Amino acid sequence: MHQRVRFGRRFSAAAVSVFALLGPFANQPAVAGDTKIFDEMRFGASGSIQTGHDHESGVFPEVQVLFNPFGYDPAGDWKEQLSHPRIHLGTSIGTGGSASQLYSGLSWTMTYSSKVFTEAGFGGVVHNGNLTDENDGPKLGCHLLFHEYVGAGYNFDNHWSLMAQVAHSSHANLCDGPNGGMTRAGLMVGYKF
Repeated sequence: MHQRVRFGRRFSAAAVSVFALLGPFANQPAVAGDTKIFDEMRFGASGSIQTGHDHESGVFPEVQVLFNPFGYDPAGDWKEQLSHPRIHLGTSIGTGGSASQLYSGLSWTMTYSSKVFTEAGFGGVVHNGNLTDENDGPKLGCHLLFHEYVGAGYNFDNHWSLMAQVAHSSHANLCDGPNGGMTRAGLMVGYKF
């Protein structure tokens, strides 16, 4: 357990460092055109919604950045929105001895009006969580897992939004060992550049 806590602190410190280093460049124009490096940044917190031995204690601070290399336009029709996903990169930082995650993948956002939107994402995650120990949260089987989330949100203006989301990570029985998975729900405040 002591070694896991040290790894968790290093993992969390590394994730925070990456976002701190990238933050000043978020609003800079890209070399090839007038687009921004980051399309949106989100900050928030989540908690485990699992029960029994799979429950994780603590609150999980979350940071996520979204990139828009495929030309997602919230004003486009539903076909255009679904055919232009954004790339997400994020972290969920474990507290109280729970697992930290670093995840990435594709996000599909549907804007139904100028204010309401839904979103789904799919990708992968690397974590420092429990693989097989009976008494230490969900048994995850391997360190590389699938990561998916769904959310619904509200755009307050052209920049600020609030999204409620549920995220799940597991290996879909594709690696040896248990597949307890991690399921967390929370709120994310977004800033669109």
